[in-house]
Amino acid sequence: MSAPSRDLEAAIARHPFFAGLAPELVHAVSAGAEARVVAPGALIAREGTPADVFCLVVAGKIALEVGAPDRPTLTVQTLGPGEVLGWSWLIPPHRWRFDARAVKETRFLALPADALRGILADHPAWGFDVLRRLVPVLAERLENTRVQLVDLHAR
Repeated sequence: MSAPSRDLEAAIARHPFFAGLAPELVHAVSAGAEARVVAPGALIAREGTPADVFCLVVAGKIALEVGAPDRPTLTVQTLGPGEVLGWSWLIPPHRWRFDARAVKETRFLALPADALRGILADHPAWGFDVLRRLVPVLAERLENTRVQLVDLHAR
């Protein structure tokens, strides 16, 4: 793994998801991380494809979408700065569960999933810390999906 840049490592440490976690964890997950910028309308993740990154949203807006061949795409949730995109990288079979599309120009930090899973497996205390922060994200996504389903059913 390459050594992380100080700027990238500092950006990860400042992100609300990693703020306050062990500096050694932040340093470890920074290796291989990339800063990315996508244009409005760009697809960041497609449902069913390999979930190979965990994304820390820095700026912009991302729509989490579900679609069906005979129905219009439904936005389940919109993510903004300080939020995270992705939990599918952690749970086998490591495939995206939603489409993720940039609503406007979006900047995010992409952490490689394989490396992140390895780091968390090798350091159970860090893994626990990350899971404590990730489980509420899962719960929120589930609740937002439930609300959308109730709304659709009411129509």
